[in-house]
Amino acid sequence: MRRKLLTGVGLVGAFTLLTASPAFAQEEATVESVKAILDNVWILVAATLVIFMQAGFALVEAGLTRAKNVGNIMLKNLIDFCAGVLAFAAVGFAIAYGPGNDFMGTEGWFLSSSTFGDGFFGNLTTPTFFIFQVAFAATAATIVSGAMAERTKFKSYLVYSFVISALIYPVVVHWIWSSGGWLLNMDTPFIDFAGSTAVHSVGGWASLMGALILGPRIGKYDENGKPRAILGHSIPFALVGVFILLVGWFGFNPGSLLAADVAIGAIAFTTVIAAAAGAITAMATIWIKSGKPDVAMVGNGVLAGLVGVTAGCYAMDGWGALITGAIAGVLVVFAVMFFDRIRIDDPVGAISVHGICGVWGTLAVGLFATEGGLFYGDGADQLVSQAIGVVAVAAWVLVTSGILFLAIKSTIGLRVNPEEEIEGLDVHEHGSPGYGPDTLAGASAGI
Repeated sequence: MRRKLLTGVGLVGAFTLLTASPAFAQEEATVESVKAILDNVWILVAATLVIFMQAGFALVEAGLTRAKNVGNIMLKNLIDFCAGVLAFAAVGFAIAYGPGNDFMGTEGWFLSSSTFGDGFFGNLTTPTFFIFQVAFAATAATIVSGAMAERTKFKSYLVYSFVISALIYPVVVHWIWSSGGWLLNMDTPFIDFAGSTAVHSVGGWASLMGALILGPRIGKYDENGKPRAILGHSIPFALVGVFILLVGWFGFNPGSLLAADVAIGAIAFTTVIAAAAGAITAMATIWIKSGKPDVAMVGNGVLAGLVGVTAGCYAMDGWGALITGAIAGVLVVFAVMFFDRIRIDDPVGAISVHGICGVWGTLAVGLFATEGGLFYGDGADQLVSQAIGVVAVAAWVLVTSGILFLAIKSTIGLRVNPEEEIEGLDVHEHGSPGYGPDTLAGASAGI
């Protein structure tokens, strides 16, 4: 009884505060106006969670690389967000969501108010929608940081960061999420609810081209081409980063509903089920393969499950999410080993986690979606649409990011010189070590 009384008092107080606000002094509160306010508040909260994922990425990447490069890693993740905000505001947002053609938007530069008026994004105001979307753009950009870690010139990375947020990523978003995009408007629309392809595969394919064009780190392969382990300097950093990313994903996936709706609970449920399944199957797989439950690989299993379910978190039930996450956890282990074997040096497994598991998760929608999924007896039309989207986005990102990295390499240069790589990017690129001398002196040899 006391709990009910307190709840009632709280609701009365909240309504009193709401109706006392200036907006309601001139206009009577309606269900629609309250819902619009709640939608905007929820999406801003979700955007905050997604933005905080930058800290998670920074910790994962810093932990899985060496201490001599920790400052460089942290700054790249910060700059991905800052560069992303400016580039996306200037041109990327218009390319992604502005009126135009099937390929890209052609209006709305610099968030032009004449293009994005009231009601353009439903209940969401243009600033609210922009903040949520720019958080996704920065996520796609920052995925590449880990794959190119420990040997990339900072100024070259800065150029990349602007270009992916201004052009490469927005075009994909227009195809998939804009009302005018060709993938969304196929006879059987392509489904990528929160970005297994739009965000994660974009980052994964760009990571592949960056790592391939850069080449492996010095000492990664012996004279026979056999990979050597280059250990990261802080497993605690990496695992805390994984936990931050897991929490941030509850803004990433439920927030993609773009409304404060009871359905966000079901989306959160499929998200956490897939993450847990990915961790367990990755742990089992690496345990069988190596004889030990490798800590970093289990962390990547969590992320693999999250990436995998991101496309179908709204379209699948719990069983579909469980299977999707479990298979992603197995895939990430074998993918990391495969890229190591073919001499593509990816220090944090970004290509495997985001690229390979992003593809799997996108295709899984065609298998496990409760409406349109092959396993639910609805035929293969959805699976075909998913495959078309996967191939189209891969082609676009591989070609454009490849051209970008080759252009950077042939002009200002992409890779630091061997001396700088051996001694560390923190001192040579930024003027001071990320850690003080006492910390570095206590670290293991080979940092």
